Amino acid sequence: MRLMVLGLVSSLQPVHGHDIRRGLLAYDGRPAMSVPAGSVYHALRKLTQEGLLEPVETERNGGRPERTTYRTTPAGVREFRVLLRRYWWQYQLPSDPFLSALSFLPSLPRAEAVRALRTRAGILWSFAEQQRRDLDDGAVCRPEHVDWQLERALRWFECEADWCVEIADRIEDGMGVHDADLPQHAPAVLGEAAPDTLEGTRAGHDPRPRPSPTAGNRATAPA
Repeated sequence: MRLMVLGLVSSLQPVHGHDIRRGLLAYDGRPAMSVPAGSVYHALRKLTQEGLLEPVETERNGGRPERTTYRTTPAGVREFRVLLRRYWWQYQLPSDPFLSALSFLPSLPRAEAVRALRTRAGILWSFAEQQRRDLDDGAVCRPEHVDWQLERALRWFECEADWCVEIADRIEDGMGVHDADLPQHAPAVLGEAAPDTLEGTRAGHDPRPRPSPTAGNRATAPA
């Protein structure tokens, strides 16, 4: 957000928040991206407080709320160039909550995991189709590098959608292990208990305390 706002203000200045929000949606290349207006105006206020932007004028048209236009300060131009080169020369892994959920795939029943992956693939294919329509829309005049952004997003969506279908097929074929596939422990027999820790399994004994047959005394499992 910081880079995009500074870059858009630098390109369009003087510019107000409404046009910056439209620019974020147009230049980011992701139709699924949600850019709340509140986030844009919060970023404008924060960057202004930091001395990277400055207000040019505030105007009101009829009964509409006041609108302030902004431009970059010399410090804002420097910050934009630093961020621009940082993101061009470095790579940051995308943050997607799905990756965390994928770590716990065995906790889902097989059938549900298959349905979820196929549903996710359908969503991704719909995003890809939107990118394809945007690329084919000859009525829109935009810089060539914006088309490259759309192409990148299109390939990203298609690639992950294909992966989702492939993994769903593997799970459906019985690959992988899910909690429901694991045998449940039988109830403990009187005086015995199945090991419930790795250490107990290796040592061949139950590491939990056992009740002593002698009243009033307490004993633990042998070491």
